[in-house]
Amino acid sequence: MQTTKAMNATETHPTYQQIARSIEFLTENFRQQPSLAEVADRANLSEYHFQRLFSDWAGVSPKKFLQYLTLAFAKERLRRGLTLAEVADGAGLSSTGRLHDLFVVLEGMTPGQFKQGGGGVTIQYAVFESPFGPYLLGAIGDKICKLEFLDEAEATDQARMTARFATDWSDARLIRDADSLRPLAHQIFTRTARQPLRIAVKASPFQLKVWEALLRIPEGQVVSYDQIAAAIGMPSASRAVGTAIGSNPVGYLIPCHRVIRKTGLFGNYRWGATRKVALLGWEAACREH
Repeated sequence: MQTTKAMNATETHPTYQQIARSIEFLTENFRQQPSLAEVADRANLSEYHFQRLFSDWAGVSPKKFLQYLTLAFAKERLRRGLTLAEVADGAGLSSTGRLHDLFVVLEGMTPGQFKQGGGGVTIQYAVFESPFGPYLLGAIGDKICKLEFLDEAEATDQARMTARFATDWSDARLIRDADSLRPLAHQIFTRTARQPLRIAVKASPFQLKVWEALLRIPEGQVVSYDQIAAAIGMPSASRAVGTAIGSNPVGYLIPCHRVIRKTGLFGNYRWGATRKVALLGWEAACREH
């Protein structure tokens, strides 16, 4: 289980870039089982400081985390993963084994509810820190409409962030307001008791179906694109499912990172392959402890 400090989204996590470099190295070289010294060198840290830093972030040692990155581990997770029925309707999942489907309520916005460009809608947004680097959070009232991970340069580029919203919400009123959003941000990466988080997304019925299926994947578990397609009753639509997953506007809370290839390879991620590996390994570590 992560410490409260490691999970607090409102605190800074300046070490993520060092962690990310080491995860990249582990991902590329796990077959060679690199030593602690080799991995620490990639993070430009001594073995002692790297071991402590990594363990504070992941909750497990680098050696244990390396286990979660192996192809065999991923395949084993797929084999003993959810049945199609469980992905489809959540049957048989214990309340303690689920995080997101208990605390996230997904609401779809249709053009009939809001104008296509968001006319009359006010969106508050700000950048916060997480265990996976900075992220852009946007909300309509108390409903989250955007959670997008950023690189370091993007996190300080006001014009670029505003442009991200303008793509989907060209007529919305955009207000940067970190103070108002901070209580909401505080709930996202914490495991303490909290109120359900509400998500409001502009989506087609098909996208909503796919994203609702993602919410039923427990933390630390993975499914394949084919399994999601079959679970929503469209077994031949795995390519369309992949497109819907890739267009997810709310990272982490709608856990598109939990879908991997049926071969056991983690595959791509719209916010970076390394971040996907970090999310999966981090959740696996939480589940194992």
